[in-house]
Amino acid sequence: MSRQMIETDPSAYRTCDEIQVVEELVEVKGRRVLELGCGAAWMTRLLATRLGARQVTATEVDRIQHQKNLAIRDLPNVEFRFGGAESIADPDATYDGVFLFKSLHHVPVALMDQALAEIRRVLVPGGYVYISEPVYWGAFNAVMRLIHDERLVRAAAYAAIERAVARGQFRWEHQVFYQSEGVYPSWEAFAERFIQVTHTEHDLDAARLAEVRAAFEGHLTPEGARFLKPHRVDLLRVRDATP
Repeated sequence: MSRQMIETDPSAYRTCDEIQVVEELVEVKGRRVLELGCGAAWMTRLLATRLGARQVTATEVDRIQHQKNLAIRDLPNVEFRFGGAESIADPDATYDGVFLFKSLHHVPVALMDQALAEIRRVLVPGGYVYISEPVYWGAFNAVMRLIHDERLVRAAAYAAIERAVARGQFRWEHQVFYQSEGVYPSWEAFAERFIQVTHTEHDLDAARLAEVRAAFEGHLTPEGARFLKPHRVDLLRVRDATP
């Protein structure tokens, strides 16, 4: 069965939070790790606290969000840094692990290979890179693609992973499919989370905005709109070392 067929097969997915997948696949406690594209630092916080990383470097290319992250004062083992995955400001072999939580497809397509080469460079022997990406399938994707259709960039991200493995930069260790639940109490809450954002310019006219709202509200119940959001996780390991 092809990967594309697996991705659209509900039986291929488990339902859980992503942090559970991280806990099962990699060791974070006491390690120095890099998170590329940390956004609002939700996963950064979990890496630094629940999973017990010794040091987390968390980068972000959205200057507005980065300034908000710099105001976080209760994570002493986290360094927030402005910058992209294609140019990592660290020496070789700095990190035990690198995380990209739904961020590889946000790297410009022309720079994805460079980003993976940079990740390989800053990993220690035996280091890992954990990459999670949203799958282009399902009810949530049907709503989100009306806002910004990511089919091509998500496919490009996966192709970049395949090239990095084919070049011998990494070996594939695991591939996991999971669904996480997202609950949005109202259209206003959904729009604030996904449309009124600073990291992407969504040029939606009134007609398209109405189409997005109608698609979202088709899932709305008195308890809010509930979606199971499918994801694929690729865990890669530096190829020339024993894990």
